Amino acid sequence: MHEPAVPHLQAADPEIAGLVEAEARRQFEKIRLIASENYVSPAVLEATGSVLTNKYSEGYAGKRYYEGQQNVDPIELAAIGRAKGLFGVEHANVQPYSGSPANLAVYLAFLDPGDPVMGLSLPMGGHLTHGWSVSATGKWFTPVRYEVRADTGRVDMDEVRDLALKERPKLIWCGGTAVPRTIDFPAFAEIAREAGAVLAADIAHIAGLVAGGAHPSPVGHADVITTTTHKTLRGPRGAMVMSTAEHAKAVDKAVFPGLQGGPHNHTTAAIAVALKEAAAPDFSRYAHQVVANAKALAAALAERGYDLVSGGTDNHLILIDLTNKGVAGKPAAQALDRAGIELNYNAVPFDPRKPFDPSGLRLGTGAITTRGLDEARMPQVAAWIDEVVRAAARADETVVERVAGEVRELLAGYPMPGWAPTP
Repeated sequence: MHEPAVPHLQAADPEIAGLVEAEARRQFEKIRLIASENYVSPAVLEATGSVLTNKYSEGYAGKRYYEGQQNVDPIELAAIGRAKGLFGVEHANVQPYSGSPANLAVYLAFLDPGDPVMGLSLPMGGHLTHGWSVSATGKWFTPVRYEVRADTGRVDMDEVRDLALKERPKLIWCGGTAVPRTIDFPAFAEIAREAGAVLAADIAHIAGLVAGGAHPSPVGHADVITTTTHKTLRGPRGAMVMSTAEHAKAVDKAVFPGLQGGPHNHTTAAIAVALKEAAAPDFSRYAHQVVANAKALAAALAERGYDLVSGGTDNHLILIDLTNKGVAGKPAAQALDRAGIELNYNAVPFDPRKPFDPSGLRLGTGAITTRGLDEARMPQVAAWIDEVVRAAARADETVVERVAGEVRELLAGYPMPGWAPTP
């Protein structure tokens, strides 16, 4: 049953209630390895589903365009204070609706249309909003793209420096969406200073690891930091922009009124709850366990002959090139999903295949760590992945069905926040 319970939804709309229940069961029964997903606590769920969704609050605390903010202002101020305390930043804006709008706010705060912006190329692990051609950021600004080395799968900071000094971007992004290695924030900061650029750190994937001390922090190096509040941070689907005090006014003006109207107060409250949870000692243990699980899973996959981009991982994320396995990423991911192992197909650096049918798989350990799985379980997870990938190559559905049953049996012993099977 769902926790918190949803009896009113069940009574008012059985169709949607049934789909919610089915999704909860699906999340319970699958090894969820999508690197951008996690489980939130029942407290975060309750805040997200609260009456705060009824309230409009355009503006900022103490400077709203609607009356009736007596309770909303303290909630937003609490979220801001907790973000500042957790990450050690001078300023935090908790209003962005999601990660892409948060990144767009950085452009609006610091750039004019047509200005050069430098980011990791999307096929190399970067994000759409770091200047990729199909994004507004690649259409409205002049993209300058750095890559990873073909021989190491890692960013070469000397090459980044040479490119930055040649192209002189106004903004440099570090971070991305498929980066399995530690981001060298000090090196990026030095390059940005030399090039006269603003440095933006996109830590959407690793924010929880940064908060828990399992990854170095960009604070003190980056001028501005963006992050989603879900993924490894285990909050609701929202975002934050953090910065030095010097840039606080420009950031706030870019978020509102520059890009959006009223903040989603129910999300702001849930962000505040998640930030409080992330400040607890247990969260630091969680963040370090996420990394330990990823390293153990990567090692087990490598032992089975899997080609890992960059040779492994330093964080929660693993990127696999399946070229030597005789199957592409998409059919492998679909077979794994049927087998109860949820991840996503993904391009790998220098991928000769098309983005919608790439060579790779991307997986992460944030959600399975929340469920309580540890390093001892990672060899079994790797064995299941290997069995199903090999079965996908020969279209053997019997293996897929067997593994799905074994996965369900294992996960029955690991509680899921927000839902439990009806006794």
